[in-house]
Amino acid sequence: MSYVISIDQGTTSTRSILFDHKMNAINSSQIEFKQYFPKSGWVEHNPEDLWNTTVSTFKDVLKKSNLTPNMIAAIGITNQRETTVVWDPKTGECPTKAIVWQDRRTSDFCKRLKNQSLEEMIKNKTGLILDPYFSSTKLNWILSNIPDGFNKAKNGDLIFGTVDSYLIWKLTGGRSHVTDATNASRTMLFNIKDHKWDEEICDLMNIPIKMLPKVLDSADFFGEVDKDIFGSSIPILGVAGDQQAATIGQACFNPGMIKSTYGTGCFSLLNTGSDFVKSNNNMLTTIAYRINNKTTYALEGSIFIAGAVIQWLRDEMKFFKSAEKSGIMAEEADHNQRLYFVPAFTGLGAPYWQPDVRGAIFGLNRNTGQNEIIKAALESVSYQSLDLINAMLLDFKKSSDDLVLRVDGGMSASNWTMQNLSDIIQAPVDRPKFLETTALGAAWLAGFKSGVYPKMTNFSEQWNLDVRFNPKIKKSKANDLYKGWKKAVSSVF
Repeated sequence: MSYVISIDQGTTSTRSILFDHKMNAINSSQIEFKQYFPKSGWVEHNPEDLWNTTVSTFKDVLKKSNLTPNMIAAIGITNQRETTVVWDPKTGECPTKAIVWQDRRTSDFCKRLKNQSLEEMIKNKTGLILDPYFSSTKLNWILSNIPDGFNKAKNGDLIFGTVDSYLIWKLTGGRSHVTDATNASRTMLFNIKDHKWDEEICDLMNIPIKMLPKVLDSADFFGEVDKDIFGSSIPILGVAGDQQAATIGQACFNPGMIKSTYGTGCFSLLNTGSDFVKSNNNMLTTIAYRINNKTTYALEGSIFIAGAVIQWLRDEMKFFKSAEKSGIMAEEADHNQRLYFVPAFTGLGAPYWQPDVRGAIFGLNRNTGQNEIIKAALESVSYQSLDLINAMLLDFKKSSDDLVLRVDGGMSASNWTMQNLSDIIQAPVDRPKFLETTALGAAWLAGFKSGVYPKMTNFSEQWNLDVRFNPKIKKSKANDLYKGWKKAVSSVF
């Protein structure tokens, strides 16, 4: 029997998940690691923590499953995107910690670039907005803050990678300095039309192209694991950024299909097929996947605060001890009270891109209690989701008449939240039986490349629905509720 292991290197933990030849998840191992917050707005990881947790979880899942490394046909890797790592290719040592995607330290640099009217050029080439979120300005900051950093990079003494690239380099004993097209598309250095590192943008950021990894397909040969690490050489055959991997795991292979992942934040991707669709509504254009040298594009929108608002109500406000109780309390709320909770704890993401606004609750009265606030918090996720969907459909020039939203992530397990989501977006919401779609997407890429797993069409047919949530309120009521949300959001600007 052939197995595939998916390494899911996330923002707060690393997991290794074992899949059998039928794409069933058999076993998993997960380890959390330390987050570093050296200054306000700064977020860092120790690259060694990312590496050590990868090796430990991989070995642990083999041990739990009583398998030997030579029984693993392929490895798939999915990872937190945009997080920036720089290391010495001779020693493997990192001169600084990794700068995490959430880090905002390059805000002033981004503002200076905007003032030079460079935003449109960058968006036309990369599909991205000029924001500290992406890797390029983080990389510039690192090289600026390492003694002689730019010269070291020019001389080949420092190289760059997103987390996938760093892990592949370590796993292969330094033989493979590569990445995949989805991760490259999140650096704000990669021209997603020409499929190459963009010289003009690299020059603008003072980044030598020689320090950047080679860009491969998402299902490709990325190298073999050094046999001294696990005891056997295993090919790495699939790589994708976490949200793209979830899109694959949700089998969103046809243009117009949308998935939303509800975790700490929310990320929605709409498959646009072979068309590079430039957004006029503050969405990102990105690469969904590249297979057999054929690029599939997507529109993407991100919500900064989704599940995080429930964590806040639990940990800071002490409204409940278990997040699972939030749906029950929302159901018990007074439905005659119309509250709006704008969870702009760290600003607002797409389509507003307002990093400096802060949160607010509207509609409070003497009878408002915990249940009503919890209900409004959960509803805010639905309203923000509709913000993203409306913007993406406008860009894609598609009506919402045949919209079906596929969902995954921790919040999707809440029936109340998913029903409310369906009510607000006025469309079916489909929750699959297997919610670990990110790991599944990476596993399928590797298994497909190795010949263990079926082709795209057959994989789509194996996608299994758990529950479909259909709207239970009239469109007129949904529209009325959404108007109130738009008014509330405009009040915090």
